[in-house]
Amino acid sequence: MILNGAQIAAERLIAHGATTVFGYPGSAVLPLYDALYSYSDRIRHILTAHEQGAAHAADGYARASGRTGVVIATSGPGATNLVTGIANAYLDSVPLVAITGNVPVPLLGKDSFQEVDIAGITQPIVKHSFVVRRVENLEYILDEAFRIAQSGRQGPVLVDIPKCVQSDMCEYIGNQPNHTRKPTCRFDTERVIAAVKNSKRPYIYAGGGVIASGAEKNLLRLSERLSAPVGLSLMGLTSLPCHYPLNLGMSGMHGKYAASAAKDECDLLIALGVRFSDRATGNTAEYAKDKTIIHVDIDNAEIGKNITSHIDICGDVNDVLDIMLKELPQTSCPDWLTRINELKKINTQSMSGDFNPQTVIETVGRYCDPDTVIATDVGQHQMWTAQYYRFRQPRTLLTSSGLGAMGFGLGAAIGGCIAKNAGRTVLFTGDGSFGMNLTELATAVSQKLPIVIVVLNNNALGLPRQWQGAFYNKRYSHSTLNRSTDFAAVARAFGAEGYSVSTLSELTAALENLTDRLPTVIDCRIDIDQSVFPMIPPGGSVRDIMEEE
Repeated sequence: MILNGAQIAAERLIAHGATTVFGYPGSAVLPLYDALYSYSDRIRHILTAHEQGAAHAADGYARASGRTGVVIATSGPGATNLVTGIANAYLDSVPLVAITGNVPVPLLGKDSFQEVDIAGITQPIVKHSFVVRRVENLEYILDEAFRIAQSGRQGPVLVDIPKCVQSDMCEYIGNQPNHTRKPTCRFDTERVIAAVKNSKRPYIYAGGGVIASGAEKNLLRLSERLSAPVGLSLMGLTSLPCHYPLNLGMSGMHGKYAASAAKDECDLLIALGVRFSDRATGNTAEYAKDKTIIHVDIDNAEIGKNITSHIDICGDVNDVLDIMLKELPQTSCPDWLTRINELKKINTQSMSGDFNPQTVIETVGRYCDPDTVIATDVGQHQMWTAQYYRFRQPRTLLTSSGLGAMGFGLGAAIGGCIAKNAGRTVLFTGDGSFGMNLTELATAVSQKLPIVIVVLNNNALGLPRQWQGAFYNKRYSHSTLNRSTDFAAVARAFGAEGYSVSTLSELTAALENLTDRLPTVIDCRIDIDQSVFPMIPPGGSVRDIMEEE
């Protein structure tokens, strides 16, 4: 069958199950968009307000669904507008295929109109990039792009397709996608068993790799088998249900006190699918002191990079746990569990007033189902959500962890909502973050998405202001916003519902009036001085923990 490059691209998207894509058209991708017109009964294209929003939406779609997200942009500024979204997916190991158009091959490298070297620009933030110079290579390259995005440590792949390649004709082969098998995982189980038998205070630290590998059930089994409490990274937050007694919640700089303190006191740390980032560890020498560390990760480059472990296991977390659970004995640590219960009773933050971040998040949570997707932007509200929202199922948190990209949330919420077939989705955001990409309200309205946008509005860039108060003698340099934006009115201008609330009764009334056919913005006016605690200062340890005064 003879097809042009754009038709071949559409056929390969369908072959790889990418029947929903996000993007924004432009001159260099018009042949591809013409093909999408013909394939509209098989590929749903979501037109966003900005390419960055499209990238974040594809990212959120991938996280919520477990499938590879796809984003399409034109050349030049369209392609460069994807950069933040690609970097975000790279740092959080999200499978993404970014397809960009470019000027015709003979014009490459000649400073043509809207030409940039997007492959060169994104080289440090993709798993791989392709520039397709011949239409005969397009089918193979797209297949490779999906394979690379999904295999090993998942991540983004860029495919840059010059306009002429989209129009050129060739024979379409149409092979079935070749899904690469995971490599066989082998490790010394005897060393692991010995470490477990020698331990009196085991602790499991679980991250995004648990969710990526679908290892949630095995994580629960391991915790029960070892009588081991579990602390979670931000990326791993949904890998255990909130009601599980040994789930201590998020650990690290703004984690739960019990999760961080128990990690400090353990004698065996089993780290599953985590990077040991600086926000998680603080002082690395103190972090690794007086404990045996087993590190399991699919990316060998992560093992030993930040923390030196005693037992290194490179492999898919779920495969490794399958092997471990066949060999590990049932253990009991009653004294350790007693200590864990003592730690859980210690409260290091008491919110002031009846209407505060904790009560807002908990009130919204009562209107959510177990499978409701929760998105966040980045800042204080992100940490409060991690602390106070009760996650019950995997893949229900969409948050920018590694890059910390303000403006991520609304695009991600759109992608997550569509992945869940437009089920109610909640975005917790701040006034600073929401202001960055609120134009995506146009997308949410046009798609009739029931997204509830809860703005924790403190008239500030909350975390910078909190750090300025703690470490810069309260010199609040440009972290107080002093804006008069009426987010409820902005929402209504876009065609969404909008409410401004400052009491729990007003919040409840707004939640009672939610519609299933439109997004709703609820602007919650909170105290500017409400901070996130506990807090381990940068480079500190749990012994330096800062609490609410």
